[in-house]
Amino acid sequence: MPFRNRSALIALVAATLMPVAAFASSDDAWEAMRADVSVKCIEAAAGSIETPTAVVDPFGSESFGLALVSGKPKGADGRISQICVYNKQTKAVELGGELTGEMLAAPAK
Repeated sequence: MPFRNRSALIALVAATLMPVAAFASSDDAWEAMRADVSVKCIEAAAGSIETPTAVVDPFGSESFGLALVSGKPKGADGRISQICVYNKQTKAVELGGELTGEMLAAPAK
């Protein structure tokens, strides 16, 4: 096989396999980001929520990971939720205010 044809064949095989490798690493990267959002948002909410749980938006926005952290408020009855925003670049999190079940169930106006 001439060198030119062999090079073309190698390039074709490499081009065929690259999207598969990129897709797999992207899935791994998304899963790692979701896990980090969950851990950091739960840690941040631990000061105000007993045994918080997080529901993570699978992809978030372009710049931020997003989660809804919920649980029993410390020292009170009921259930609250807080929106957690995770900066994808700095990996810092911020929590929104406490949202009660009534606030979340309120009909749209």
